[in-house]
Amino acid sequence: MMPGMNTEACDPAELAALREIFASRPDAAPPAGWEAVRAFEAEHGVELPEPYRTFVAEVCDGLRAGPPHYGLLPLAETPSDWGAGRPERLLAEPFPLTAAWLWEEDEEADEDEAAFEARTAAVFDHGSLLLGTDGCGMYWHLIVTGPQRGHVWQIAGEGAMPFGPESPDALMPGTPGFAGWAAHWVQGRDWFPDA
Repeated sequence: MMPGMNTEACDPAELAALREIFASRPDAAPPAGWEAVRAFEAEHGVELPEPYRTFVAEVCDGLRAGPPHYGLLPLAETPSDWGAGRPERLLAEPFPLTAAWLWEEDEEADEDEAAFEARTAAVFDHGSLLLGTDGCGMYWHLIVTGPQRGHVWQIAGEGAMPFGPESPDALMPGTPGFAGWAAHWVQGRDWFPDA
């Protein structure tokens, strides 16, 4: 967890902001409820980070309008383009990264193909919950286990990078965490302002 982020207790101001963003939208899915959230957590051996945990239980469990571009997924769902035959997602396994990794530009990524695929598979499938997709293989993940718990990351075929300025590379500046990510989206701001 990064300094300043509280992933254990839901900040009332963050929850109020999330309610304002999502609850009044006509295509917002009803909240999942606490029973469904606790069942999901028990099944996967994790406790979801706040404020996402309370948001899904009390405010909204998905929104077709986004964020991201193709909608905020309901708890436990994967995007339609995620693909069949993928390995089981292991949410209780720690997310392996603490800083951006653009493997497309990484000279070490020229290791043997099996080792490289094992390293990237862990990035896609360990310690994160899928929030949705912007299409073209660009997926947004909420990290649920490991040092980046509570942060939102974009993971794509080119690499993985955190959203928020507290990362050392700040490729996607904004307020870190689920509430900051949602606020960034509702303000219509670009994810990559210098692109």
